Order: sequence, then C-alpha cells, then structure tokens
Amino acid sequence: MNKEKIGLIGLGLVGTAVSERLIASGFQVLGYDVRAVGLDFVQFCSDAGEVFSRCDRIILCLPTSQVVTDIVNESRSHFRSGQIVIDTGTGSPDEMIKIHDDLMGQGVTYLEATIAGSSQLLRNKQAPLFTAGDKDMIEGQGDLFRSLTEKSFYLGSFGNASKFKLVHNLLIGLNRAVLAEGLQFAESLGFSSEESLSILKQTTASSGVMKTKGDRMVKRDYEDPQAFLSQHIKDVKLILEESERSGAIVPFSLLHKELLESIESRGFGGVDNSAIMEAFSSDSLKGS
Repeated sequence: MNKEKIGLIGLGLVGTAVSERLIASGFQVLGYDVRAVGLDFVQFCSDAGEVFSRCDRIILCLPTSQVVTDIVNESRSHFRSGQIVIDTGTGSPDEMIKIHDDLMGQGVTYLEATIAGSSQLLRNKQAPLFTAGDKDMIEGQGDLFRSLTEKSFYLGSFGNASKFKLVHNLLIGLNRAVLAEGLQFAESLGFSSEESLSILKQTTASSGVMKTKGDRMVKRDYEDPQAFLSQHIKDVKLILEESERSGAIVPFSLLHKELLESIESRGFGGVDNSAIMEAFSSDSLKGS
C-alpha cells in the first residue's frame, strides 16, 4: 500500500471527494482549509505553508485562481525545488500561467488537472480530468490521476486544460438551463415534470444532465449540493472574459449569466447548481 503523503489544500465539496479517493488508493492526505473541516481521515495542518513543507506533491482544490495566487504568495518560503503542485480548479487561464511562471522560477512544477464533473461524480471516479503542462511530468502523476478517475485527457501546454474546462462548463451549464426551461414548458402544457423527465430520458432529447440533475430539478431538491450555483456563475464570467479575448460569439452564455445572477440574488447561490430551475419559476417571472 502506498503511504506517500499527498498535500491537499482546499477541502470543500471537491477537495473532500479528492481526499476520499486518494485515501481509498492508499495515500496519506495532509490537508488544510481556511474553515475548520472535520474529516477524521485527513491529517490537518496548521496552514498551507505546513502542507508545502511536508509534501513533495500537493493538490489544490481552490475556488479561484486569485485564491491560488494568495496561497502561493503566503507560502513562498516553504517551496523547494522539485516539488509538484497540481491545480484541479477552474481558474483564469492568464492568472494561472502567471502562477506557473512564478513557481517555475523556484524550481516548482505547476500542472493542471481540472475536474470535469461534480463532487459526486468524482467520488465515484466518473469525472474525467483535463490535464496540461509538461507532458513527462503529467505522465509521472499517473498514480494520482488513476486514483481520481477512469478517464483523463492531455491537452498540451499549460493553460490549455483551464481553457478546455471552460468549454466543458459552458456546455454542461447550458444543458442544465435548457432542461429547466423544457421542464417548465412541459408543466405549462399540463404534463408533470416527473413524467416528462422519464419519457425524455428515453428519447433523442436525452442528455447526461437529465441523468445527473433531472431528479433534483423535478423535486426542487437543491440541498446537499454536489456543486454550488455561485461557483458556476464564476465559471460563466470566465467564459465571457475568454470569449471576449478570442472573439467567440456566446449569446446564450450572456443570457445564462443573467439567469444565474437573478436566482443568486434570491438566495440560491449556496445550493446545488440544479437550482437553475428557479430561473423559470413564477417568482422569477414576477421579478422580471
């Protein structure tokens, strides 16, 4: 059994699922989170610096690339040449490249392994990884990646994984919004959401989102989140920023941002992202 100590900074929904996968594969996990998180199977450190001091390989599960930048700056004295830092988050590609270049100057390898799926999919090894960075170094992390997922896709130079994750998140987010609109339309015509979802899953209109989020949306069950709605708003804003740079035409994402922000303002930011269903509720119509 592998007893290597793997550092893990960020123990939210995704970080907790990552820790479970690593421990199930025989690794020890030394973790840190700004919140007091009670995970008996993780050895908690006093701060991020202690994690970097005690581990050769460190996984980051942080909400934004700005948070990563802050952690790097605060922990700078704890880095040492030869360490490997693997970022699983969806960050700004430009900001992440700056972090990459900064760490490279200290002899630290910074790699991308963004997670394409919710914490629940990750927990079940069903969330693929998009990886990028030095190819030899990426291949050297196969033991870690195999503990997290059954599929990973190498996308080339550093920054490409973050960019492709935005492509993935654009599609999956709009799929949720389309499903929410479709279910509301079915209800308006007199069909129950449950019946509509059951039938649609068996037609060419079926999608992965119907399987992963359909029941939650039908039941309006947004608690015990697998991924926060507010986190997806952050992703959509990144999509819009990158599309402006690249010249992409993304009218649906512009509308998607408005829909998400409208329900976040009603208090749904901290629940599961299946709450996009609320953008098509009677309350939303009253507020428009």
